[in-house]
Amino acid sequence: MFQVQKQVLRPQVTAHLAQTMALLEMTREEIQQKVNAELANNPALEIIEERRCPSCGRTLSTPGPCPICSQPYDLSLEEPIVFMSPQDDFRHQSGSKQNYQNPNDYSHENYVPQEIDLPTFILRQIAPDLKVEERPIAAHILNSLDEDGLLSMPLEEIGRFLHIPLKKVKKVAKIIQGAEPIGVGSSSPQEVLLAQLRALDKVTRIPPPTEEVIRSGMELLSKGSYGKLAKELGTSHGRVLEAGHFIRENLTPYPARANWGNIRQGSGISPQVYHHPDVIIREQENSPKPRLIVEIITPYRGMLRVNPLFRKALEDENNKACKKTLEQASLLIKCLQQRNNTMGQLMATIAKLQREFLLTGDKANLRPTTQVEMAELLDVHESTISRAVSNKSVQLPNKRIVPLKLFFDRSLPIRVTLKRIIANEKKPLSDSALADKLAEKGYPIARRTVAKYRSMEGILSSRMR
Repeated sequence: MFQVQKQVLRPQVTAHLAQTMALLEMTREEIQQKVNAELANNPALEIIEERRCPSCGRTLSTPGPCPICSQPYDLSLEEPIVFMSPQDDFRHQSGSKQNYQNPNDYSHENYVPQEIDLPTFILRQIAPDLKVEERPIAAHILNSLDEDGLLSMPLEEIGRFLHIPLKKVKKVAKIIQGAEPIGVGSSSPQEVLLAQLRALDKVTRIPPPTEEVIRSGMELLSKGSYGKLAKELGTSHGRVLEAGHFIRENLTPYPARANWGNIRQGSGISPQVYHHPDVIIREQENSPKPRLIVEIITPYRGMLRVNPLFRKALEDENNKACKKTLEQASLLIKCLQQRNNTMGQLMATIAKLQREFLLTGDKANLRPTTQVEMAELLDVHESTISRAVSNKSVQLPNKRIVPLKLFFDRSLPIRVTLKRIIANEKKPLSDSALADKLAEKGYPIARRTVAKYRSMEGILSSRMR
């Protein structure tokens, strides 16, 4: 009897687990496509088009967290408020409505990690913006990139080679520079920084002298001659320091270094394009003390449920095909609920562990952890965390969008410390000397690892600094 029961239950549990794991790994766009396909093909499934809490199903009168199930269990400020909301409720911290772009404007390939080279990765991004006659120009520019993502030949030379006006070449080059990684295809590190600055100007405040520092003061900045640079630019010492900090934290003169070890083969870590975050973290408004609010974006409005008329019809008529359809609908609903629960627990734990980093934005405050450690905290398998993190992005309180895997990058605090040591060095230190300095601060790593991290951060060797 026990064996018979086990044989009956095991396929159902396996199907539930398999579908939950598959949904957990999917992006919002992929889940939206799956739900739309199920709604079109499964008559037992329907969606209630009204604002409801995805967790408890209560009707909500306004956007925001459910007043019942989204409240923290612990009233201390360490416990964040976590809730689900549909993507059309996505709001900035100021409360203004986010203007969503049509997901169809982007190739689905942008959301799928692939082992591709950098030129192909960029070409896929910009293809919709190119006219047919501009594609050979883009291909020529992309195949002329060096290992740092910079253009290895003058645009004039490309124009002469292709027998086309320089104006057309410059137009395509500008389109390429706007692709990820921002600034790729520029003719110089300075041009890269300016392209990245233009992109950031749309989403965050830029200290006033930053552009002037990039255009005429990078040499003095690299030497730490802040007073002399301030005098030349006719501004204050404090403003130059602020601009220098902004450049170090947000810009890189070598756009291909962070993600691509070999520009033709790739490094095995394909860069991701995040058009919209999967999770939004912000500080609670009008609160005397900061509490974090974690908003997990769901791909559809309302609540999925089994059609009650279909269920009633099945009771009147014992149809095996209809019963299977009903089971498939119920399974999808349960698996989506399980996915939401897992994402909620994961983000609540991350918000508590990384509270200081989230509030300050300082990467040095990021507490290094691993997916194995997170799995132990949540009492789940490591593969569950891996799937939950895969291809997801988070908007931080400072409005920057970062990959969710950033919170599991154990090298990041080391790289931040390395950057600070180099920023404060009186004379250029060798990689061996940097390794000794890092060991003093509790990061014992090899010299070649220092060289790797330095390259990832776009920092030149001591001989070239």
